[in-house]
Amino acid sequence: MLVAFSIAPTTTDDPDGSVAASVAEAIRIVRESGLPNETNAMFTNLEGEWDEVMGVIKQCVDAVATVSPRVGLVLKADIRPGYTGQLTAKVERIEQELSGD
Repeated sequence: MLVAFSIAPTTTDDPDGSVAASVAEAIRIVRESGLPNETNAMFTNLEGEWDEVMGVIKQCVDAVATVSPRVGLVLKADIRPGYTGQLTAKVERIEQELSGD
């Protein structure tokens, strides 16, 4: 399973409205999970089995909920049993198409 998710508190004490501190805590949880992952400007991608991926996402929600009474979560999943390594393989297939190989 490959999941792209975005998580953020709906409130913040930061005068600039930044949610970076709580998002960083969620990313720390993802990275410490040991599951393949990557973070970009809008989403974090996470790969693993259903229960382990959803368990990590729940831990992230719980961590962000410690600083806000309401948490926003956007999640998109590619559920393809029997496939692993898709975090990089999907991108590699696109790059091959673009290069004409």
